[in-house]
Amino acid sequence: MMTVVLDLVNDPRRRSLAERHPEKAHRPDQPIERKPPWIRVKAPGSRQFAETSRIVRDNKLVTVCEEAACPNIGECWDKKHATFMIMGDVCTRACAFCNVRTGLPGALEEGEPERVADAVAKLGLSHVVVTSVDRDDLPDGGAGHFARAIRAIRAAAPSTTVEVLTPDFLRKNGAVETVVEARPDVFNHNLETVPSKYLAVRPGARYFHSVRLLQRVKELDPTMFTKSGIMVGLGEERHEVLQLMDDLRSADVDFLTIGQYLQPSRKHHRVVRFVTPEEFASYAEIGKAKGFLLVSATPLTRSSHHAGEDFARLKAARAARFANGAFY
Repeated sequence: MMTVVLDLVNDPRRRSLAERHPEKAHRPDQPIERKPPWIRVKAPGSRQFAETSRIVRDNKLVTVCEEAACPNIGECWDKKHATFMIMGDVCTRACAFCNVRTGLPGALEEGEPERVADAVAKLGLSHVVVTSVDRDDLPDGGAGHFARAIRAIRAAAPSTTVEVLTPDFLRKNGAVETVVEARPDVFNHNLETVPSKYLAVRPGARYFHSVRLLQRVKELDPTMFTKSGIMVGLGEERHEVLQLMDDLRSADVDFLTIGQYLQPSRKHHRVVRFVTPEEFASYAEIGKAKGFLLVSATPLTRSSHHAGEDFARLKAARAARFANGAFY
């Protein structure tokens, strides 16, 4: 099974930190802690990795795998799984954890949805994830562009299931409705962290707005799978993570991902601690007990990691629940 998380960006040539993150350049350096032995990733360099890179370049796409410095890029690209980011590589937000460039974005590329769809068809993907930067500069936050990408994929690759990982569409009335109307198979929006950390970690966002967004998706289409993810190791307390689970279940979210925060540079938020594999396993067990259809919680879990396999597991979990005569 092939899976892709689509993430369309411009040219991902490396820039200096001051160019990528002018809002962070003046901040004092934060220490970068040595990673524990349980965080080990495969170094890129295989033939399949090179082929994935070629396809990305030939289609003039940029991946969140590169822009966000994902630790799983070696594993995923070896399987021809990439995450493409639409609407450019410049984000209007300045989150303290994120490595995506901050600044004033350019105009939308009208042909981008079709280029994404063409890449999906050429790769023969069974499941694709489409994500984006935040586009607070657009009247609809980019919701219409998401919808066009979903419809273009449906036309070019009818058998491919589509997952979207959207921004929060803060103060963009009708945006969620626009995306849901295009009928993605999975609607994902990440909370990223617990509410007490929003001011330091995700200052441009609002925690309960994000929870409400996910709840609204279910109100519009109860059959659509919803998903959210967080990072741990940012200084959150265990009881806060458990309360976050309850908040997501109150919004009837189906799938939760939990991964270890890894610091992109000395100017980003520091890693307060490395959460042990045993703690991740405990979070997964508790999440399932709270009613999530699926919980993925490991140090290297990322929102789009193994998305195709997870979608199959989601469908199976829902079918099993229905077979037992229960929906929640």
